Amino acid sequence: MVRQARILAQATSDLVNAIKADAEGESDLENSRKLLSAAKILADATAKMVEAAKGAAAHPDSEEQQQRLREAAEGLRMATNAAAQNAIKKKLVQRLEHAAKQAAASATQTIAAAQHAASTPKASAGPQPLLVQSCKVVAEQIPLLVQGVRGSQAQPDSPSAQLALIAASQSFLQPGGKMVAAAKASVPTIQDQASAMQLSQCAKNLGTALAELRTAAQKAQEACGPLEMDSALSVVQNLEKDLQEVKAAARDGKLKPLPGETMEKCAQDLGNSTKAVSSAIAKLLGEVAQGNENYAGIAARDVAGGLRSLAQAARGVAALTSDPTVQAIVLDTASDVLDKASSLIEEAKKAAGHPGDPESQQRLAQVAKAVTQALNRCVSCLPGQRDVDNALRAVGDASKRLLSDSLPPSTGTFQEAQSRLNEAAAGLNQAATELVQASRGTPQDLARASGRFGQDFSTFLEAGVEMAGQAPSQEDQAQVVSNLKGISMSSSKLLLAAKALSTDPAAPNLKSQLTTAARNDDLFTQLSLITMCTQQAPGQKECDNALRELETVRELLENPVQPVNDMSYFGCLDSVMENSKVLGEAMTGISQNAKNGNLPEFGEAISTASKALCGFTEAAAQAAYLVGVSDPNSQAGQQGLVEPTQFARANQAIQMACQSLGEPGCTQAQVLSAATIVAKHTSALCNSCRLASARTANPTAKRQFVQSAKEVANSTANLVKTIKALDGAFTEENRAQCRAATAPLLEAVDNLSAFASNPEFSSIPAQISPEGRAAMEPIVISAKTMLESAGGLIQTARALAVNPRDPPRWSVLAGHSRTVSDSIKKLITSMRDKAPGQLECETAIAALNSCLRDLDQASLAAVSQQLAPREGISQEALHTQMLTAVQEISHLIEPLASAARAEASQLGHKVSQMAQYFEPLTLAAVGAASKTLSHPQQMALLDQTKTLAESALQLLYTAKEAGGNPKQAAHTQEALEEAVQMMTEAVEDLTTTLNEAASAAGVVGGMVDSITQAINQLDEGPMGEPEGSFVDYQTTMVRTAKAIAVTVQEMVTKSNTSPEELGPLANQLTSDYGRLASQAKPAAMAAENEEIGSHIKHRVQELGHGCAALVTKAGALQCNPSDAYTKKELIECARRVSEKVSHVLAALQAGNRGTQACITAASAVSGIIADLDTTIMFATAGTLNREGAETFADHREGILKTAKVLVEDTKVLVQNAAGSQEKLAQAAQSSVATITRLADVVKLGAASLGAEDPETQVVLINAVKDVAKALGDLISATKAAAGKVGDDPAVWQLKNSAKVMVTNVTSLLKTVKAVEDEATKGTRALEATTEHIRQELAVFCSPEPPAKTSTPEDFIRMTKGITMATAKAVAAGNSCRQEDVIATANLSRRAIADMLRACKEAAYHPEVAPDVRLRALHYGRECANGYLELLDHVLLTLQKPSPELKQQLTGHSKRVAGSVTELIQAAEAMKGTEWVDPEDPTVIAENELLGAAAAIEAAAKKLEQLKPRAKPKVSPVPLLLHPHHGRMSPPSCLPLPRVLTLQEYY
Repeated sequence: MVRQARILAQATSDLVNAIKADAEGESDLENSRKLLSAAKILADATAKMVEAAKGAAAHPDSEEQQQRLREAAEGLRMATNAAAQNAIKKKLVQRLEHAAKQAAASATQTIAAAQHAASTPKASAGPQPLLVQSCKVVAEQIPLLVQGVRGSQAQPDSPSAQLALIAASQSFLQPGGKMVAAAKASVPTIQDQASAMQLSQCAKNLGTALAELRTAAQKAQEACGPLEMDSALSVVQNLEKDLQEVKAAARDGKLKPLPGETMEKCAQDLGNSTKAVSSAIAKLLGEVAQGNENYAGIAARDVAGGLRSLAQAARGVAALTSDPTVQAIVLDTASDVLDKASSLIEEAKKAAGHPGDPESQQRLAQVAKAVTQALNRCVSCLPGQRDVDNALRAVGDASKRLLSDSLPPSTGTFQEAQSRLNEAAAGLNQAATELVQASRGTPQDLARASGRFGQDFSTFLEAGVEMAGQAPSQEDQAQVVSNLKGISMSSSKLLLAAKALSTDPAAPNLKSQLTTAARNDDLFTQLSLITMCTQQAPGQKECDNALRELETVRELLENPVQPVNDMSYFGCLDSVMENSKVLGEAMTGISQNAKNGNLPEFGEAISTASKALCGFTEAAAQAAYLVGVSDPNSQAGQQGLVEPTQFARANQAIQMACQSLGEPGCTQAQVLSAATIVAKHTSALCNSCRLASARTANPTAKRQFVQSAKEVANSTANLVKTIKALDGAFTEENRAQCRAATAPLLEAVDNLSAFASNPEFSSIPAQISPEGRAAMEPIVISAKTMLESAGGLIQTARALAVNPRDPPRWSVLAGHSRTVSDSIKKLITSMRDKAPGQLECETAIAALNSCLRDLDQASLAAVSQQLAPREGISQEALHTQMLTAVQEISHLIEPLASAARAEASQLGHKVSQMAQYFEPLTLAAVGAASKTLSHPQQMALLDQTKTLAESALQLLYTAKEAGGNPKQAAHTQEALEEAVQMMTEAVEDLTTTLNEAASAAGVVGGMVDSITQAINQLDEGPMGEPEGSFVDYQTTMVRTAKAIAVTVQEMVTKSNTSPEELGPLANQLTSDYGRLASQAKPAAMAAENEEIGSHIKHRVQELGHGCAALVTKAGALQCNPSDAYTKKELIECARRVSEKVSHVLAALQAGNRGTQACITAASAVSGIIADLDTTIMFATAGTLNREGAETFADHREGILKTAKVLVEDTKVLVQNAAGSQEKLAQAAQSSVATITRLADVVKLGAASLGAEDPETQVVLINAVKDVAKALGDLISATKAAAGKVGDDPAVWQLKNSAKVMVTNVTSLLKTVKAVEDEATKGTRALEATTEHIRQELAVFCSPEPPAKTSTPEDFIRMTKGITMATAKAVAAGNSCRQEDVIATANLSRRAIADMLRACKEAAYHPEVAPDVRLRALHYGRECANGYLELLDHVLLTLQKPSPELKQQLTGHSKRVAGSVTELIQAAEAMKGTEWVDPEDPTVIAENELLGAAAAIEAAAKKLEQLKPRAKPKVSPVPLLLHPHHGRMSPPSCLPLPRVLTLQEYY
């Protein structure tokens, strides 16, 4: 570190001189002043760094000095960036331009290769649609990327152009990565080798280009990030200017639409861009409130991007509108949006500099509200939208009549009012139906339908008010008014749903919501007709309601291309079965009650039948949709990050609840109901935000979801407090506080809903293929026939209820009933026959059986040496094909199993995808085997491929049986898990074989692909909450990174000595990096803050690029070992990888400095314990002598004071486990420093006792050793508990470790006080030993396995120490001499600890049976407990010596002896029948002979490899006798006979 600091200081000194030279040559005084200021700052930072480096060099072991040096170096880095910012930025932007060009060119080549591969006659249908779709997305992004490059090159000093290039590059990464994945997945399915190789190579090139683009964009973003706000403001201002020109062109009549623009497309783009801008504004407000300037700049950029799309869409709408007035309105409202958005960004820029200023935040919120209102006005100008808004206003104006306290008196009769109401209700229902249909048509259709709906609603409301005036009582009138209010609310929902659908016809679930709103409208219309004022014959109203409901749900069957509900396929089948039973009973009730004239029961039967028919139809429509999307050629819809409609519904419900809370006359029941609604919906919103935050990979979206959820939760909590106060006392003051508390909640929910409306978070609808539509037909036709017959049945039953004596009608009713039953039977049969995935499973099973037959034939041919080599393709290409196919198969194992468990609609897709890879895998395997010269390798390759195919076949059979039915999957769960495990193992075995073969041949393409895939996975795809803590991931990553460093060093060594061994090392490096990358993503999520997490991911990605380069060079050197240039490049790559490993370790250390300090501290404590063990060895040998004439009294006070300081440090350490990382690091370092001083002072105190008393010396050192060991355990427990909550097991373990620490320190203090007391020091030593044994026994009884295992022989050897210690303890108890007791205490401590350790290590040996392990652990525990009782009895005898107590010592010793005997028998059982006594002389002699034979054989092999030196001819030399050893040694020039081994003699 110090050496690098010197290099850095020299470099910065050169930079300072260069800056000064530039300042002197600068003509502009202002620029000269800036340069000199930067040079001064850089020089000061360099001086600080040099000072810190001197401190670190003077104290190389000081963690504090090293940390100061790191901080100084970081300050110097920041100063350097500031001084050379312009030059660095220019260089980074140029690098980004180059990377963007390469990425665009590679993407274009990949698209061309994909199109060529798809056009070949041998192309498979496999994942081709996914590849084509990803190519389309990338093709749309390429012009934007190219435009960004051109803009940056044309304006090299423009921040806006640079930021536009960065944004285009970042937007290109995700679709580019998806195209690479799709291309790689498609390669094995392309049978034309030339096309497949071309596509594979293009995909590799694009992957490399994307990696470079990602790195360049990240570094350019860091350099240019602070300019985002200014750039966004500049973009918006330019858009304003452009829009002014458009307005001028419109006034002159010169505004023309661009090619490809249509009214529908432009209107939809305008609606989507409005949502995107609203979402970006909500994000901007959240980031500014938190003071995150960088993320606020990104949000401002998103606002500007959305406004650019909005301006373009507004121009298109205006150009396609013939009415000049409408043109002017559209352009004026769009201009107003841009103007207010410009003000918003300016206010955001000011507020970002003062995040805590409430006035700035208030101004920003007001400007944002103005922008939102302007956006709403802009959308309302669209054709059709204005008419819907007019209809909404008409509904609102008409509904105001219901708010008056008194209704106008009716002038007509009751029959006239009833007739008008019925007529108006029918008209309103018809208008609602037309509105639903028009929302999917043209804007003109929507305009007409919404206008009629508004008129019909006004007419209906007038008739309803008139009917309410005819009500005989106040209660009846209130009921009618309540029903009319319900209709008003439902009508508004219907208009809003129609408006939303017309704006975005492709939005998922909007059609089903519109249908639901229409059915609700029907429901409220029914309610108005079911009042006691509109009297009808019993049963007639139920028939009318049922017919309306059937008419509404019929539309679900017209084009079922969207999910109706969340039911699974088999849930739909269960629903159909259940509703069919209910319908059958209801139809029986209808006929019987109509015949008997029981009209009330008849009405109930009609209502029951109507509900069953609606549920039946919904289930049939959902089943038809699932059948359609389950077809392999269809594309299932993708669930969005959030469901915007859920947020909209929750927003509306919360607004209504808050509105009711603000009403002066709300009752206690209304208050509680509103509070329940608010709590329910806010809780749902917060849960949705939590899930969305966990699933998204976008850091800004993640932060915004979390922040929005916090705002909603906090404002809800404040509102609940005021509601509780209001519930306690309904005073005007409490009502006012409650109304005031609703405002922040409504604002927070509005912001969240606006942010969630971003189209980026929306779902992607399904695309059903023609084959899928054909499969849907039987279900749809049966359901339609059933509905038609059911409608006819209800109409006929309605007439029969009035006139049951009509025989012809009864025969018609019977006919309808029969048709309904037949249709239901056909539907159930069709659903069972069309169960998703079954046909695909059968096809896949047949394909796999065919592959197995081909493999069997190839195996037979290989056995008979008749497998002809495949021509036209290389061995490397065949291995690559196999490896790619196996990787794709491995990715599908778990998704296929999940589909088989509970996702029937996905089963066919996954089965078909997996099956299509086995044919190319089989062909490649047979081809690779035919080109393999070694017969065993041939058979191994074919057998492993066959094993994989057989395990896949078993999985397919099990999946077919499970079928995606959760009820059936419960019975097949075990078989499914077993099949998955078998297939996973087969994939791993075959992959290992292929990688080993590839590495041996120097083929590294697959390894580089694996590394690249691991790099990309760090940025792609969201994941759930991390399962472990940061410390867990950090520990694993540090270990893996160090393993990578070791492997890299070995590669450098092997490059000089054995280049042919580089392949396995490269394979090891690839797998190690894969493990490191898999841990980096959760580690980044679990980090203390996002900046640290992002830093870790970037460092790991940089390491991955270095590893990929190193693996490539290793492959090249392996193919050409004599190439000195390649060898030099490999060494350079290895140096870079080692450097990047250190960067990863530094990033991990920065992520948790406290836990890293704990790791360092634990290591230091381990060194202290080892040093104390060495000191104990010297003391036991009697060589620990005092220095001079010192006594123990000279050290007693120092030991006591240091021990007390250690107790205080321990308290601070435990307290900071839940604190900051900085404080935790300081506490750990302080504890280590204190224990070091304590160990030193205790060693000096022990030495002062003199070598003539070694046992007391050992007692004292053992006491401080126990303290050090307890501190090491405490530090480890603190590391594990860092950041954990109070109920975590790690916190509980920390508390236990702290108790043990206190106990051991107390024991040390007692030992120190008793050392010079001849009467008690033995007793104290025995007490310390018993406490130590109890702690060792607790570790022994813990479920954690030991770090290593040992043999039963070692275990038996350790039991002999117990026998000696037992005899010593009995002797000490009988003599009661303190010297004997001290010796017993020291011997017992060592003997019991060694026995427990050896017992556990031997018991956990992998070859030991579980019952034997339990037996050994049981008797080990019994032995330790028995020995503890013996020591306790010795202690009691010392305190109160008596003959009776001394006699009892024999009984305790016998118990220990019995436990030792059981332990030896358990050890014999561990060894089994082959066990022999290791102390047997015969066994010892045999082992010595076997060892000698092995040594002789090894020497013989080495001698065989020796070559004689080249010498001139010499005469034969007799054997010489070695003068020192007395053995004959032959000269090296003579031939040596092979030495026979001992086994050969036998």
